[in-house]
Amino acid sequence: MEEVDVEPAVTNIPAVRPRKHMGFAWGPGNIFVYETLYKASGASGSGSPFIHEVRKDEDIYSPILRKLFNESHHIFVGLQTIGDDIPSKSKKPQFVSISKNYRSVIRACMEELQQVAVSTKDKEMATQYGNQVSILLAIELIWNLCEVLFIDAAPAGSLLLHLLDWVRLHRADVDEKAREVLQSDSPAEHHDYWDVVVSYVLQGRLDEVRQMLVKQATLRPAARNMYKLMDNLLSKMPFYNPGGAQTLTEFDVKWRHWHEEVDRCLQDNSFASSQHLERVCKILLGDEDTLLEHRDLLGTWYHFLVTRLLFCHPTVKPTELHYYAQSCMTMFLDSRSVPEPLDSILLAAFEFDIHQVIKDCSIALNNWWFVAHLTDLLDHCKLLQSHNLHFGSNLREFLLLEYASGLFTHHSLWQLAVDYFDHCPEFGRVYLELQMERVPLDTERKALKVLRICEQRQMSEQVRSICKIMAMRALRNNRLGSALSWSIRAKDAAFATLISERFLQDYCARGAFSDLDLIDNLGSAMLLSDRLTFLGKYREFHKLYGEKHFREAAKLLLSLMTAKIAPRSFWMTLLTDALPLLEQKEVIFSAEQTYELMFCLEELTSSLNAPAPGTDTPMQEEDIEQTKVELLRLALARNLATAIVKEGTVET
Repeated sequence: MEEVDVEPAVTNIPAVRPRKHMGFAWGPGNIFVYETLYKASGASGSGSPFIHEVRKDEDIYSPILRKLFNESHHIFVGLQTIGDDIPSKSKKPQFVSISKNYRSVIRACMEELQQVAVSTKDKEMATQYGNQVSILLAIELIWNLCEVLFIDAAPAGSLLLHLLDWVRLHRADVDEKAREVLQSDSPAEHHDYWDVVVSYVLQGRLDEVRQMLVKQATLRPAARNMYKLMDNLLSKMPFYNPGGAQTLTEFDVKWRHWHEEVDRCLQDNSFASSQHLERVCKILLGDEDTLLEHRDLLGTWYHFLVTRLLFCHPTVKPTELHYYAQSCMTMFLDSRSVPEPLDSILLAAFEFDIHQVIKDCSIALNNWWFVAHLTDLLDHCKLLQSHNLHFGSNLREFLLLEYASGLFTHHSLWQLAVDYFDHCPEFGRVYLELQMERVPLDTERKALKVLRICEQRQMSEQVRSICKIMAMRALRNNRLGSALSWSIRAKDAAFATLISERFLQDYCARGAFSDLDLIDNLGSAMLLSDRLTFLGKYREFHKLYGEKHFREAAKLLLSLMTAKIAPRSFWMTLLTDALPLLEQKEVIFSAEQTYELMFCLEELTSSLNAPAPGTDTPMQEEDIEQTKVELLRLALARNLATAIVKEGTVET
């Protein structure tokens, strides 16, 4: 969208002293602002202990408006399932239904906000809720008009009926006033009686007008004929029936005859004795001066427009609307007043300038929810196909990306944003990848949610990044099992090696493994790194030993050393684990296996006798190691002798 040359809204930052400098730091949906001690030399520091957060979109933090975002998300996802292969005529009722669903969600939130605004005792909050209600009223008003003009695309005849419904829906205050009048002791003498009658006439609700006039006729028997004549005119006024057999031309002829009859009654002074009925008669003729005298009852120029069309141009065509809209706005508004943003938006809609409507709404409204969802619906209706933006995206995608990016700043609504990015074919994937990296992984549960979303979309880089972050966090908290699980999920061999080392160190210190369930069920994951393979196999050795499968345990222990899977630093532990097997009454290690163990021991002792330069082993540790070596040599020698005798006896 084009840059708009308008002054940005001023946001006052509390506690920042006058004539002081401010520092700031941008975030994805907010900005941190703080006072600084800026000096001419360029040095700066904090001038105040407070940091202020300025949010771009405050609405997403409103509990009631969150319902709007949640409900509209379901409607949005449903809209995306309507296939392109369905004929346009079949789609139109679906699109109108979806539009009505969006509006019903808006109205539900609006009603809840009104209730909360009335019940709250906090004046500031009541004002805030009131402002939100006003914004939602404007949004629903604009959406409803767009539904009539663009989505439903009502033709001449039906168009006016839709516009009447539009005005009646948004000028419902007359019904409340009518109830007050009718519940009084003498409705016909109530001070608001004629205001209600005229308001009903202005909205084309002639049945209600007739019911109200009956009360006045009963009160004034002398003027009964005059009221009967008015009742006759009101009952005869034709309204177009789209589903009927009457053509638009036939309706137009019938309406003109009725209009001439009303005009004759006025010229004959049939209502001269009642200024109120005469005024009603002039309104039925569409007299502009009389209509403008009732500005306070009309309330808005677009109500004036619909009333004028009703009584002057009931067969107005969509292409003619812009002319009448412009003239009505000019007549209704004070020539010295500047039109409000809402006036400009509605005028653009009557001019069928969809892009101007979207542009003006983007400027006037405080978030992207409305323009994103409306544009998406209009795009599905094939009304925005020709409008691409100069930076590569189309209008629909641009607005959806902006809206979804805003949702990602919220601690729970970010999950809704994923679906919006999914339905942006050009840049949605890129945006989603960037945003997923910014989601704070506060808990393991949230991390698993983020991970699942990334895995479903084959976002391998993000999957690795999340797993590494969680693995590192678990390692810092000394939760080795969780850290190993995350590193396996990330397929990070280096990190899995590091954690396996920690497991082995922990085993050496405590003499037992932690997180046995995880290690016992590594399966093929142990092949991720040599150290992890050793950890899994070493645990398997302990299980075999515990189950008294000594030969299998001995074979596995030996293979860990001869295949060089075990780290050299762990050989002494493995040889020490072999001691109980060597001391068994039954020969567990064969002569050949014993020779291999001896070779491993000699290889280890040669490296122990030649320490690396710069290392200084304490004397006590050297004595312990030497004692272990002597015990192992003695045990191996005994086992070798026994094995040779046994094997020789068997051969004989």
